[in-house]
Amino acid sequence: MLTLRQLTESMPFAVASGVEITAAAPEEVRATMAWHADRCTVGGALHGGALITLADTAGAVCAFLNLPAGAAGTSTIETKTNLFRAVRDGQVEAVARPLHLGRTTIVVQTDLFDAAGKRVAQTTQTQTVLLPR
Repeated sequence: MLTLRQLTESMPFAVASGVEITAAAPEEVRATMAWHADRCTVGGALHGGALITLADTAGAVCAFLNLPAGAAGTSTIETKTNLFRAVRDGQVEAVARPLHLGRTTIVVQTDLFDAAGKRVAQTTQTQTVLLPR
């Protein structure tokens, strides 16, 4: 089993984006991203792409932890994000949970919350199950 640090470091873009996996189990994955001026858009709001990166990272780890025996990996094939509010300070926490665990696809829902516990965004993503060649 990979450590939380190894799970994070397995995705260099997530590391470069400031994502940190803080808890990981098949039923729930948690990750955080701190607000930083380098990740913002106009008005000091955390960029939507940064939020989606956090959600995609947590969702990918959740899918990975739920792969069926013998699977080689997973890859996002569809994602839908609703952005609800701006984040102008603090950090964002992602909470990813599986909605569907199939033989060929895994669907994960990731909710993003600001430091006050208010929902910032919600992402639903479908991951394909990659089989060994």
